[in-house]
Amino acid sequence: MALFESYERRIDKVNAALKEYGISSCEEALKICEEKGFNPYNMVKEIQPIAFENACWAYTCGAAIAVKKGSNTAAEAAENIGIGLQAFCISGSVAEDRKVGLGHGNLGAMLLRDETKCFAFLAGHESFAAAEGAIGIVKNANKARQTPLRVILNGLGKDAAQIISRINGFTYVQTQFDYSSGEVKVVKEKAYSNGERANVRCYGADDVREGVAIMHLEGVDVSITGNSTNPTRFQHPVAGTYKKECNEQNKKYFSVASGGGTGRTLHPDNMAAGPASYGMTDTMGRMHSDAQFAGSSSVPAHVEMMGFLGMGNNPMVGATVAVAVATAQALK
Repeated sequence: MALFESYERRIDKVNAALKEYGISSCEEALKICEEKGFNPYNMVKEIQPIAFENACWAYTCGAAIAVKKGSNTAAEAAENIGIGLQAFCISGSVAEDRKVGLGHGNLGAMLLRDETKCFAFLAGHESFAAAEGAIGIVKNANKARQTPLRVILNGLGKDAAQIISRINGFTYVQTQFDYSSGEVKVVKEKAYSNGERANVRCYGADDVREGVAIMHLEGVDVSITGNSTNPTRFQHPVAGTYKKECNEQNKKYFSVASGGGTGRTLHPDNMAAGPASYGMTDTMGRMHSDAQFAGSSSVPAHVEMMGFLGMGNNPMVGATVAVAVATAQALK
C-alpha cells in the first residue's frame, strides 16, 4: 500500500535524496527520529490535523536528514529539513520550480535566529490556518532563541480578530487609525488565555492603511501573506506597501507570498490560459515577495495541487519550526 498521496510520482526522487544521507527508506527515516525520542509524523498532525500523509512523511524524511547531518541548532535543522521537503516536490511542478521545500526550510531557520524579532501572519482572520501556524511557532521557537520571537496576526476586520483571539487564546489588540495623521493607536488589549498562546497578538484592521501602520507599530521583520480571503483587498497590498516604506527607511523586511499558483482567482482575460496564467493573487505576490510559495495558506489540497505537500502554507511554517526545534534538542 502506498505510504502517501502521489506516491509513484514522488518516491524515486525521495529515495534518491534519502540515499544521499545513508537512509534506505521513509520507514527508516521515521525509525531514526523515534530512536532520538521524537516523532515528526505525529507533530505535523498535531499542528494541522487535516494535513495529508505526504506532509507527515516529508517532515519525517527532512528531520532524519537533519539528524544524519548532525544539526544541533534549530536553525540549521530547519534548513536541512527543507532538503527533505524539496525531495517531495513533484518533478516539473510549480512547487519544484520555485524550490518551495527549501524555501520553507529557510523561512523556519529565519524565525529561529535572533536577528528576526517579529513575524507576522498577514492573513484573513477567517483562516484558522494562520492560528495553527502561530500556535506551532509560539510553542516551540523560543526554546531555541535567546530573545523571544514576537508573533502577530494582522488581518481585515476587528470583529474577526477578536473572535479568532477568543477561540485560540490569543491576545486581541484593538487599534484606532487616525487618517489625518497616519498614526495608529492601541485602544485596548485583551488576553484570552494565561499560557503561551497569549503571546500571539492578534490585530484587526479596517483597511490597507491601518494594516500597514500595524506592521510599522510592531516592527515586522518577516511576514507571510495568506490567500484565503480578501487577498487583493488586504494581504498583498499591505505587504507591498510596507515593503516600499521599509525600503525608504532602509529597514530590512523579508516578505513571503503564499501564492495562489496557477488556476486560482484568475483574471477573466486569462481564463483560457490554463497553467500559463499566474492568477491574480499569484501575480500580486510576485510584486512584493522575497520568496513565493505555491498554493493556499490554509487548504492542504490546493498546496498538493501545486506539486508540493498536502498542508497549508501557514501551518507548515509552524511545523517547520516545531520539527526543527525537536531535532536540535534530540541531538544535544
